[in-house]
Amino acid sequence: MVPHNDPTLLFTNAGMNQFKDVFLGLDKRNYSRATTAQRCVRAGGKHNDLENVGYTARHHTFFEMLGNFSFGDYFKQDAIKYAWELLTGENWFALPKEKLWVTVYETDDEAFDIWANEVGVPRERIIRIGDNKGAPFASDNFWQMGDTGPCGPCTEIFFDHGDHIWGGPPGSPEEDGDRYIEIWNIVFMQFNRQADGTMEPLPKPSVDTGMGLERIAAVLQHVN
Repeated sequence: MVPHNDPTLLFTNAGMNQFKDVFLGLDKRNYSRATTAQRCVRAGGKHNDLENVGYTARHHTFFEMLGNFSFGDYFKQDAIKYAWELLTGENWFALPKEKLWVTVYETDDEAFDIWANEVGVPRERIIRIGDNKGAPFASDNFWQMGDTGPCGPCTEIFFDHGDHIWGGPPGSPEEDGDRYIEIWNIVFMQFNRQADGTMEPLPKPSVDTGMGLERIAAVLQHVN
């Protein structure tokens, strides 16, 4: 889909594109929360991992991305707790808690503390990921829609399929294996990145998440 009002993009490359002006404070909707289901094609470029298709069990040419958004409503604490409730609650997905690992941006102490002290994830299963792509804020745990625009640190949730599958936890030398699979990425939209690289705080901190439908289906059906 070609964005009709954003000359910085050739194609819609994220579910939040339609809400960009809302995050920036330039547009206001009559709702403060939203959910989406987006059909996606890996076509190369930022965040698309096209080169991994055919080499891993988790990268598909076509997939569906489930999203939930908060526009200045709830933020880190509630976003993390809502995600944990959906994944582990007996009335919802009821995933075993001991199978879940999480990552946070290296300097995001707030997210780390929420996971450790409020949700109760063991600290050894909370991994800090720093800048690992050769530039400041270039990290698997710092999401950016492009060279400019809304961005922020993120926390990702991984499911451990078991030691019968090769692979290591995120951040380890064996992280590219299929044992530990990212199932949910929760982005804390806090900044508006400028062309000179400076990070201006957004008017209202917001939330943008993405969960892979096929990945969570595989987890719930006990297949991989």
